[in-house]
Amino acid sequence: MDTLDRILDPLAIELPSWAFGNSGTRFKVFGSPGTARTIEEKIADAATVHRLTGLAPAVALHIPWDAVDDYRALRAHAESLGVRLGTVNSNTFQDESYKFGSLTHVDRSVRQKAIDHHLTCIDIMHETGSRDLKIWLADGTNYPGQGDIRARQERLADSLHTIYSNLGDDQRLVLEYKFFEPAMYTTDVPDWGTAFVHVAALGERAVVCLDTGHHAPGTNVEFIVAQLLRVGKLGAFDLNSRFYADDDLMVGAADPFQLYRILVEVLRAGALASDSDVTLMLDQCHNIEQKVPAQIRSVLNVQEMVARAALLDLDALETAQQSNDVLTANAVFMDAFYTDVRPLVAQWRSRRGLPADPVAAYAQSGYQQEIERVRVGGTQSSWAS
Repeated sequence: MDTLDRILDPLAIELPSWAFGNSGTRFKVFGSPGTARTIEEKIADAATVHRLTGLAPAVALHIPWDAVDDYRALRAHAESLGVRLGTVNSNTFQDESYKFGSLTHVDRSVRQKAIDHHLTCIDIMHETGSRDLKIWLADGTNYPGQGDIRARQERLADSLHTIYSNLGDDQRLVLEYKFFEPAMYTTDVPDWGTAFVHVAALGERAVVCLDTGHHAPGTNVEFIVAQLLRVGKLGAFDLNSRFYADDDLMVGAADPFQLYRILVEVLRAGALASDSDVTLMLDQCHNIEQKVPAQIRSVLNVQEMVARAALLDLDALETAQQSNDVLTANAVFMDAFYTDVRPLVAQWRSRRGLPADPVAAYAQSGYQQEIERVRVGGTQSSWAS
């Protein structure tokens, strides 16, 4: 139990503000009663998740979706509710100017507009106390011959260098990759190798973000995790689940065994320790589940898989590996995965004054009924606004 407590106690999972707004697909964004209308209400929802689980002490912002006039006041509001403001995510994929690219656009003025947006994000980070600027780009091409692949990479490198040079000494640039969509032929940051090439050229305070849904089917994601951790360039996770593409489903829903395999590598590298620089964040925002309980279930899914990874008998595993005992090594690995850790993590919560069953506690709290009662009128937030 002491070993499990040592691993679970520092576990912190950042929540995305946009998960508390309405969401949908390319076809429809659906509304739901009680959905947050402002960033302040999103933070209140996130604080409720943290209050019931003890796992979610930070809220990531998305700019301009979460833009306000006074970020110091927003920071104070978050801290008054027991959470802090975390990663600032930029958005260069919804402005008409970026139809043919943002940081990679052939037009210098458009590139400068995208760079200026990121400089604004850095200014916001100074106000919020945020460490990480996360960049995901929709930039790319749809047809062969549409753009000069090498020239786009050069423009991207130049743009990223300008942004990186404006970071504060305690801030980081976190570059996310995605193998397709919305660009269907070439995506300008399609894979971990491209992201690594760019951040390695920038410097020590540039790292890669790995979104678990941003890979082709059959990709061995835990290998990528292990490699980036090995070279010290894995800075953040965006945790979610996928069946086909970038489905943004609740983490652990599609393939809990993959989540376990990933967290084994993270844990073995010491990347869950309290002094680790690796940020765990949820990036899921689908269109049918209630927002707050979905986030509660998601952070619990991560906690449970961390607990299973913590139960892996590393000595027995290494002995089997060193002797090339294939079946024993696999059996040891699977034994931890098949262990039902739910009673153990329930005890962990009870010892810390948290509800043993946070999902049930939320249902009994009346919070959902209250937000449905008071959040009437105005415009509900959504992933598109």
